[in-house]
Parts: sequence; structure tokens; C-alpha cells
Amino acid sequence: MKNKLNKVAGYRVMIGLNQTEMGEILGISKQGYSNKERGVNKFNDSEKKKFKEYISNFLPNISIDDIFFS
Repeated sequence: MKNKLNKVAGYRVMIGLNQTEMGEILGISKQGYSNKERGVNKFNDSEKKKFKEYISNFLPNISIDDIFFS
């Protein structure tokens, strides 16, 4: 599970965003985002879709599976 969460954080860092900025994109607080990235809470489908859409600006061929699943 830690590997999956590190992958999500890795994509966020790769595109140059901090947790506060990604939280704003997803419509949640920095703390809420941090909890999801650390696995305390799960990303819902809407958040996964928004994350993927934003990352797609930098990595056009990325999928939700690439980001959130092994």
C-alpha cells in the first residue's frame, strides 16, 4: 500500500505542486489531501478523475490506473 501512495505523491511532485495546491485542484483542504496521500482516507472517484485530468496536462497518456493502482 505504501508503494501506491508514494506513486501518487511522486506524480504530484513531478508536476511541481505541493499538497495545498493539489488539494485546491481537488476541492479539499491541505489536511484532507495529505490524509488521502498518506492512506488515512481514500481518494473518491471524482478526486481520482480530477487528479488524472490535471496530470494529463503534463503526461497526456497517463491513466487513473497508472496513478492509483499497481
